[in-house]
Amino acid sequence: MAFNDDHSSPTVVLIHGLWVTPRSWEHWVAHYTSQGFQVLAPAWPGVEWEVEDLRMDPSPMAGIGIEEVVNHYEAIVRNLERPPILIGHSFGGAIVQMLLDRGLGIAGVAVHSAAVKGVLPLPLSTLRSTWSVLGHPSNREKAVGLSLEQFRYAFANTLSDDEAFAAYERYHVPGPGRVLFQGAFANFNPRAVTRVDFRNERRAPLLFIAGGEDHIVPAVVNRANARLYRRSAAVTEYREFPGRSHLTISQDGWREVADYAMAWVLNRALLLKVPLT
Repeated sequence: MAFNDDHSSPTVVLIHGLWVTPRSWEHWVAHYTSQGFQVLAPAWPGVEWEVEDLRMDPSPMAGIGIEEVVNHYEAIVRNLERPPILIGHSFGGAIVQMLLDRGLGIAGVAVHSAAVKGVLPLPLSTLRSTWSVLGHPSNREKAVGLSLEQFRYAFANTLSDDEAFAAYERYHVPGPGRVLFQGAFANFNPRAVTRVDFRNERRAPLLFIAGGEDHIVPAVVNRANARLYRRSAAVTEYREFPGRSHLTISQDGWREVADYAMAWVLNRALLLKVPLT
């Protein structure tokens, strides 16, 4: 697919997750740009520096919470000339859900989305993936990273040792513990920042993409999340890719996921009215 000119091409906003930076989207940025899309991959507040710099000094992100991150992206989206396509990975998927609930975007894709308030399944692999942070309450206001072994289990369990190491070196950074604590304990907080209106019929269409081998956000979590929208007339769909780890946007096979997401937006959501060539 290709667009005629810059005025016909819709903007795609890619939202990264916890423990990575916009660099995790590097393949998708190049791929969508080559197809004529205008692509933005803004960093979370406090995560605007390179991976190597953030490893040396993650203090700018310490204490950042989900509300600050969502408000940051809302400001970016509202400043665009036209509503964009929103695609988020992991906690970025939860942020996409929250932005759609606020009336933003023309379509949303939540890739291996972290759970919003109301999602009940809590698999043991999720607990194992996050316990190094959640097991120490003092981490709430810190920026905390994962060891290579922890990253391999949580993000890269389907990759070889060499591939996992390369991904860890390329993408991993410490993450604000507050985000993880807010997400993990949302169901115990009546005013949790991750709450959305599942019956909102005015929001744009939403696609969930899950991975069959994801440890940190197993497919059962995304299926449960998608089912919560069943009482809304707004379009909500679910697709599962077998054999995919949490690092699906960067591991081999990323193009299949990226192409499915965009094809769904263009062909199923019926949202774009620009001529294609």
